[in-house]
Amino acid sequence: MVYDAHMNAKHRKTLQAVFKDPAPKQLPWKDIESLLVSVGAEIIEGKGSRVRFHKDNSRPHPKKEAKPYQVKDARDFLTRIGVKP
Repeated sequence: MVYDAHMNAKHRKTLQAVFKDPAPKQLPWKDIESLLVSVGAEIIEGKGSRVRFHKDNSRPHPKKEAKPYQVKDARDFLTRIGVKP
C-alpha cells in the first residue's frame, strides 16, 4: 500500500478497526483523525467542533468517541482515496 510508509503501528491498528464490521462503538475520534492525516488528508475546521477532511476532492465528525456511522463514513472516505488494510 502506498500510504503504509506514512503509518505507524497505531495508525495501522486504527485502520483495521475502521474496517471492522460492524463498526466499533468505542473508537476515539482523535485516532481516526490522526489516521486520516497520516494518509494525506487535509483538516478543514468548521464551526464549533465540526471538522471535515479533504483529499483529492473526497471528504469524510467528531466527538471524543466516534459513532458507528462516523466510523463507516471514515471507512468510505479511506476506500475512496485508495486506503485499505
